[in-house]
Amino acid sequence: MTAGTRAAVPAELRDHPIIAVLRAPTPAEYAPVIESLLEGGVRFIEVTLSTPGTIAELPRLVQRFGGDASIGVGTVTEPDEATAAIAAGASYLVTPTTDERVIGVAAAAAIPFYPGGFTPTELHGGWRRGATAVKVFPASRLGPGYVGDLRGPFPGIEVIPSGGVDAEAALAWLRAGACAVSLGGPLLRDAFSGGDLGALTTRARELQLLIEDAGLAR
Repeated sequence: MTAGTRAAVPAELRDHPIIAVLRAPTPAEYAPVIESLLEGGVRFIEVTLSTPGTIAELPRLVQRFGGDASIGVGTVTEPDEATAAIAAGASYLVTPTTDERVIGVAAAAAIPFYPGGFTPTELHGGWRRGATAVKVFPASRLGPGYVGDLRGPFPGIEVIPSGGVDAEAALAWLRAGACAVSLGGPLLRDAFSGGDLGALTTRARELQLLIEDAGLAR
């Protein structure tokens, strides 16, 4: 896949630019949290390979929620993981690094993929290889102005910040031109440790409304 044939940022992601990053103790705990996020208007879910058994659980999640959510797989670090995730029904892939081998698998499958990087060299490397958008990680070490910095030498690059992004930072990154934001702990909080899932739904809904009210849903 080349830059001219890259999978475009999904229109629904621009309308609902929150990617909820789920790191559950066990895969069985994904479903109730996903249900709560969907009730709050989050439509993009990233289940991560840091949870053992995620690939085996993915087909069940896609069958149950795939009509309402786009479920991708994150923390993909090896080509065989990328292949397995795609075969299990992942809608997109997210990586913590710019690994050419993993990028090659995702590009060949022609699905959206978001390789992680921190430096301009890493981020441009993923973008040049056909990434749908590049994941700036860890975004908490940078500021939203980094989007403009990158677009100086790399016009048109699509950016998704990840790592330590809370609601306030999410709005700032979207205002700066990020196409979406990835939120983990600041959104999920105690959802996987007995927390109130109704409160999770409320946090998700409030964030989506803030984004819409600010005119940042496109």
